[in-house]
Amino acid sequence: MTTRKNGLYQDLKRQILTLEVDPDQVLDEAALGEQYGLSRTPVRETLRRLAGEGFLKVRENQGTRVIPMNDRTLRNFFQVAPMIYEAICRLAVQNHKPSQLQDLKCTQERFRRASVNGESLAMVLENNRFHEIMGEMAGSTYLEPSLGRLLIDHARIGHTFFRPHNEETQKRLELSVTHHDGFIEAISDHDERRAVDLMKAHWELSRADMQRFIAPDGLHAQNLTGDSYL
Repeated sequence: MTTRKNGLYQDLKRQILTLEVDPDQVLDEAALGEQYGLSRTPVRETLRRLAGEGFLKVRENQGTRVIPMNDRTLRNFFQVAPMIYEAICRLAVQNHKPSQLQDLKCTQERFRRASVNGESLAMVLENNRFHEIMGEMAGSTYLEPSLGRLLIDHARIGHTFFRPHNEETQKRLELSVTHHDGFIEAISDHDERRAVDLMKAHWELSRADMQRFIAPDGLHAQNLTGDSYL
């Protein structure tokens, strides 16, 4: 049962981060139990765990929903994210442990391999894990939960970043990989200034792509009909 329960946990987490399940979608406990061969109690325990990590909202008599993503959450995200990321970065340089640095390197290699192979879903998950580890390095009971919540929306808003459409977006993806390498070097060298400068550049790279996802270029009439009316 433990394996099935962990499978449910990992699958739901992945599906939320990659938008395989929509924001604010209601989850069917009975259907999940049948799918994973679990009784109601372990299903509810898993859902409560994910709710505690910021992925879900569990309300008595109202069911369990995926955490929403609306104009208010997006505004808060863009206001708060750079402050949280910078603070996490500073503390990661100061407080990291050798074992965490090794985990970061291993995650980066998986991220690099996924980027080379064009595995967009793997890139989303490994990028998310990379920044989770930086939060663990920071070791702040106040900031780490905030980082976790930010990373959920960062993955959901920015998932198209990992699906390069042309040469320009491919170069931006390669730059993201390079930034990760730079974080590892700066943390290893205890170089807080370099790490923070990299984080600012990394955030700007992500922010620009997320804004393109939220407000894409409009379609022109000729794209739809072959004729131009505008």
